[in-house]
Amino acid sequence: MKASERSAYEIAPYGASDWPRFRDIRLEMLADTPLAFIETLASARRHSDDDWRERAAWADEPHQLGLAAMLADSGRWIAHARCSSVPDLDQRAFIFSVYVAPAFRGRRVADDLFDRVERWAHEEGHPALFLHVHEDNARAIAFYRRRGYDFTGAREPYALDPAQTELEMRLPLR
Repeated sequence: MKASERSAYEIAPYGASDWPRFRDIRLEMLADTPLAFIETLASARRHSDDDWRERAAWADEPHQLGLAAMLADSGRWIAHARCSSVPDLDQRAFIFSVYVAPAFRGRRVADDLFDRVERWAHEEGHPALFLHVHEDNARAIAFYRRRGYDFTGAREPYALDPAQTELEMRLPLR
């Protein structure tokens, strides 16, 4: 069955008990788009089951959100996003670890994820949502710009190769 024929999906928060599916999509993310995430596939493959449980449990903490888009018929995760809104850090909400499986790109999945994250960040009381994107990730930059995110001018070295740069983008939340 083609991806275009599989249209029914739902978006839901996840937590510690979802660690096997979190692990599976994280490994898929790193294999598909290695420059988009600050971890290598090789290092992720070395994590133990306990490591994966702990990483998925992060979404159960206050002021954190982990979302997965999953196919309604199989439960297979086809997209993922995380958001952090920890008040004591810098009063800013960040979205990160955004991924949509290749067969589902160009459809509503990413927009639906972002709608949920942006609403959540607004409900957390943040006036804006921030993200960092690798300077060479043109597909992601185009999507974020279409959603209304603008560059802030802030730049930082890319953690896996400091000769490369990550750019900060911001969306005002109304």
